[in-house]
Amino acid sequence: MRDRLTDALYGLGWAAVKKLPEPVAAGLGRRIADVAWKRRGAGVLRLEANLARVLPGAPPERLARVSRACLRSYMRYWMESFRLPVWTPERIARDVTVDGVDRLKDSLASGRGVVLALPHMANYDLAGAWVTTHLGVPFTTVAERLKPETLFDRFVAYREGLGMEVVPHTGGSAFGTLARRLRTGGLVCLVADRDLSDSGVEVGFFGETAKMPAGPAMLALRTGADLLPVTLWYEGARMRARVHEPVRAPSGGTRPEQVAAMTQQLADAFAAGIAAHPEDWHMLQRLWLADLGKNGKHGEQGEQGKQGEGEQQ
Repeated sequence: MRDRLTDALYGLGWAAVKKLPEPVAAGLGRRIADVAWKRRGAGVLRLEANLARVLPGAPPERLARVSRACLRSYMRYWMESFRLPVWTPERIARDVTVDGVDRLKDSLASGRGVVLALPHMANYDLAGAWVTTHLGVPFTTVAERLKPETLFDRFVAYREGLGMEVVPHTGGSAFGTLARRLRTGGLVCLVADRDLSDSGVEVGFFGETAKMPAGPAMLALRTGADLLPVTLWYEGARMRARVHEPVRAPSGGTRPEQVAAMTQQLADAFAAGIAAHPEDWHMLQRLWLADLGKNGKHGEQGEQGKQGEGEQQ
C-alpha cells in the first residue's frame, strides 16, 4: 500500500504540477519547503548538521537561514523537474548559463569520451536537458532501482524523455555499459558526492572523512575518458553551472591509489562549489563517516533524498 501511494503521489506531481501557472507552482514549492522546515524532521536536522561542516563556526541563526533556503532550493528542483518535460529548448537555453563550457566542448571534440561528475546541487536534470537540447549531445546516466517498480519506470521515462539514456544500477553491468559508451567517444553523467556501496573511496571533505563513489575515476582510468567535475547553483530565475578543470590521473602509483587521488580531486572541486553556494546543496542524508554506523554504511531511516538519481558506485 505504501509503495502504491508513493507511486500515485509522484504520478500526481508529474500530471498536475506541470499544468499549474508557473508562479503558482513556484509558490507551492516554497510553501511545502517552509512547512517541512518548520516541522524539524530528521531530514532537516541532518541537513543542518551537514551544513555545520560546510559553514564552521556559523551561528545557529545563519544555519537556520541557510537550511531554510536549501529546503526551498530542494523543492524548486522538484517543481522544475515536474514541469521540465513541457519546457521548450529555447526556455532551457534561456534559463541555464554554463561557465567553462569550452572545457566540455573541447573534451567532446577529442573523441576520448567524457565523464561529468556532479554533486547533489540545484537541478542536474535541467543541466542534462541543457546538454541534450542546447549542445545536441545525448548522454548516459545510471539510476538506482526504486520500489515500487512503477516508480522506477516513471523516473526512467522522465529522463529518457529529456534525451538521456538511463542504465539501471545492477551490479557490474552498468559499469560495462558506461565504459562502452565512453570508448566510442560518448558522454556519461554521474551524481558522485555520496557513496551507497561498500566500494567507495575515503576522501577529505570539509575537514572530515567521507566516502564518495569510485566509479567516475575508474571509468576515466579504464577508458581514457576525460573526467570533469561540474557544480550547479541557482541565481535568481536562472541556474548557473561551472565546468571545472579536468581531473588528472597521477603519473605513478597503483590503480587504487590513482582512483583515490582522482576522487579526492573531485571532492575538492565539489567542496569549492558547495562552499560558495551551500543553500543549493541538497544533502539531507548522512555523509561523513563520523555520522554513519559502525559498519560505515548508509541506510538511515526517515531521511529524504532525491530518488532515481544517476549515482555510480
